[in-house]
Amino acid sequence: MESNASAMSPVHLSSNVFRIQGKSEIVLCASLFYFRIPRALWRERMLQLKSFGYNCIDVYFPWNYHEQREGEWDFSGEKDIRAFLETASEVGLRVLARPGPYICSEWDGGALPAYLYGEEGMAIRDNNPAFLRAAAKWFDRIIPILSSFQIGGGGTIVAVQLDNELDFFGCADPLGYISALRDMAVERGITVPLIACAGQGGLLEASGLADGVVPTCNFYPNDRDPAFEEKVGSYQSLLEGMGHPLLVTETNRSHFLLRRLLSRGAKLLGPYLQVSGTDFGFTNATNNWGKPLAFLTSDYDFGGMISPEGHVRPEAYEGRLMARMIAAYGASLAEAEPAAADAVQTIASPREAVAGCHALKLRDGGYLGFVSSVADAPAEASFEFGGMRLPQRSKLVLNRWRSVALPLGVPLRTWGIEGTLLYATAELCDCRSSASGTTLVFHTDSEGEIALRIEGSTILEAVPLSTDETEGTMVWTFDASKPAYCKIALPDGKLLQLIAVERSKALMIEEVREDGEILFGQKLEYAKEAAPLPIPWSFSSIPANKPIAGSSSHGAIAGEADFLEVYGIYRGYAWYETKTEPNLAERRQGILVRQASDVISLYAGNTYISTIVPGGSSRYVPLDSKTEGDVLTVRAEIWGHSNFDDIRLPSLRLHAMKGLKGLVSVTNVTPLRGNWRVKAVNDRTLQEELVGREADDSLWPIVGFGGWLSAARPALEYYRNSFAAASDLDSWTVHFDGIEVPAKVYVDGNDAGPVTPSEPFVDITSFVKPGEQVQLTVFVERLPGLSSGRVILYEGVSAKEWRISSCQEEQLLADAGAIRDAAQIDLPLAMKAGEMAWLLGEVGESNEGKGWRVKARGSNLKMSVLFGGQLVGRLWLQGSRSRPAFTGGSQDSFYLPGPWFQEQSNRLAILLEALDGEEPALLQDLSFIPV
Repeated sequence: MESNASAMSPVHLSSNVFRIQGKSEIVLCASLFYFRIPRALWRERMLQLKSFGYNCIDVYFPWNYHEQREGEWDFSGEKDIRAFLETASEVGLRVLARPGPYICSEWDGGALPAYLYGEEGMAIRDNNPAFLRAAAKWFDRIIPILSSFQIGGGGTIVAVQLDNELDFFGCADPLGYISALRDMAVERGITVPLIACAGQGGLLEASGLADGVVPTCNFYPNDRDPAFEEKVGSYQSLLEGMGHPLLVTETNRSHFLLRRLLSRGAKLLGPYLQVSGTDFGFTNATNNWGKPLAFLTSDYDFGGMISPEGHVRPEAYEGRLMARMIAAYGASLAEAEPAAADAVQTIASPREAVAGCHALKLRDGGYLGFVSSVADAPAEASFEFGGMRLPQRSKLVLNRWRSVALPLGVPLRTWGIEGTLLYATAELCDCRSSASGTTLVFHTDSEGEIALRIEGSTILEAVPLSTDETEGTMVWTFDASKPAYCKIALPDGKLLQLIAVERSKALMIEEVREDGEILFGQKLEYAKEAAPLPIPWSFSSIPANKPIAGSSSHGAIAGEADFLEVYGIYRGYAWYETKTEPNLAERRQGILVRQASDVISLYAGNTYISTIVPGGSSRYVPLDSKTEGDVLTVRAEIWGHSNFDDIRLPSLRLHAMKGLKGLVSVTNVTPLRGNWRVKAVNDRTLQEELVGREADDSLWPIVGFGGWLSAARPALEYYRNSFAAASDLDSWTVHFDGIEVPAKVYVDGNDAGPVTPSEPFVDITSFVKPGEQVQLTVFVERLPGLSSGRVILYEGVSAKEWRISSCQEEQLLADAGAIRDAAQIDLPLAMKAGEMAWLLGEVGESNEGKGWRVKARGSNLKMSVLFGGQLVGRLWLQGSRSRPAFTGGSQDSFYLPGPWFQEQSNRLAILLEALDGEEPALLQDLSFIPV
């Protein structure tokens, strides 16, 4: 079975081949995202990548980057994907296009527009008419562009991916969904292969095994997992049986791991994020990389080959070395297949140091044997091949975490020579042919051994003189730490030159000339220390309890508040303002915020209360003292919609909305600790006679909540208690503080909803009549060692009238640009909790057009950084008790791209938010490190 591209198409996939325009290739593909790199640097990054051996880039196309409001499309300037794809074509890089509609990529909402979340009848990422209609509008825009850049038709796109890791998501109909996307893509002109990647190995769940769609694999293992090849081999065999090659669309960035994947027959090697970048603007995501909540940093960097600033890292040289090895074997390796298990055997000391024995059977004959050390210390290994144990005259020693590919019985005709490369314990890393002969370059960490059989040849010179000729077989041993070469006269009068170099030197090879001379380069080095950059700073306070000047008004809202997306607010900051009854402030003990996310800052009048990160659940914020004023203000910041779907927190659902669902001024806080009546039962089936108001519980024992001692596992129990509802209030909420087990609440026999550790608050208002007795029944499934929590009743008054405002990037820029009376200030600067201000400075030097990495030192501050007309980064310095886990890149620095500097003004504007925490809100200094 083949892909939708036939064997005569520019791209042909079969069980063991990835052929592009008639040439079989191992596709070495690195992520390079136009939306995270300034446009002026696209070409530079592509050239860097190509110079280190990669021949392809994978590119996501984020739907919500190009449609920030429904029906408003933008493909200009930094978003000009035609220009990006033209550049890739000019540089000569293949493209794996990934238009979604969902992309993941630690990007806001996985690129799904947030306006989808509130639409009635919408089921995202599924065979759902409403979602497919919306996705079709995106495909109407993006697919014709991609179609015009397919290979053989004006561009270099070799495949198009549909959705992304669908097997991580609860899609009800993968076959129907992927088939629908396939049809959309084909109808709009896609002729190259369509693929669908599996994130956790669910090929069926990820692709539906839809006709015309090739399943691919994403692997993110521990790089040193000794059983990894076995797992990969299972998928290679499964896909081969379907008629597909093993295409690894995502994996870790180490070339140690990529070699291990290659050893199992992978034809596409796609390490994710070899080229790092920056999430400019309000494009960050939240996800489950914390405990479980995490905020993604603006710096998007997993330690790949090229940093966000464009610095080449040591792993890039590993990439070039591997790419040269692949190129040296050419089509014979590109069409290789996993060898039979008994073809090559590996013996290691210690045995567990090496990850098994894995070899590829080369198309033109012979094998490439892979030996991978997963140990922390050097290990000795040998092969059993063709009835011999190899090496015979030296030792094969692997440094820790090293994988090498060694030739066994390989015909020399691969390089235009009659004879056989019997074996080598050094890896072939380069070859150069000319009219006068051929040069083969090998590398090893220490000593090596190469054996050849070439009839009628003569060794002219060998350094060192460790050669042995027996019955037409030549064996040359050497120590690569010293000069080592062997020149052999061939029967046709040409010269075969073998050169061995130490591995560290092989990493630095720039060129092998026709005469065998090797040109070595030097690793690129970059500044690590800050430069003395005098910047005159100025400081301007702004009201923290009011919307930023110029914010968009969304009008007056009657009734309960709702999520921001309901009001058409999809990113940035928003403010909820409500006026409470005049006497309520004196009675208020705390504030209950309902279903809130991401960053919620509370103010009562001019008084700052707290900043919280509830993760989409409710949160009670007690007041330390009485607050003045009858206006409550909530500043809500959307850090980002989750790029992943996780049930452990409400805000981690892929369709979760932001802001809040209500605010309650709590006047009564009543712990319901004791005197719960308990009834143990044997099954989970609701027993209505136990939950109603009239249930006879007179014989039920009286205990503390969750306090009944039971041998059952789990213990299934009903607990009952009652309270008298206040007559002058309108909101009642039960909080199961610290609960670790599932429960369900009934009020006067009515089902009030579930209780979970991620949402331990239950709003029972709709079942309560003010001034009357209320019967609570809680069904609990208790397990040993897990807490049932403590029960607290919150009574109060809910806010009913609201004004909603929002502020996005353009309003922040306008507000900062309008400041004319800022006071001069020197760093460090301190702020009081709850304050907001602009810190302004003119960056007069662009570092020769390369820009700066700016490191912030301080505590307990949030910083939104504007430069060059863009939001270039958001930081949250440590020191606040509310600060969530951060991941994805640098947590204390931001990047000022050189191309965004202007000849005249280069104003740096930083919106500072001082938060409550264990440490003072302090900005010690900003260090400018040259890029």
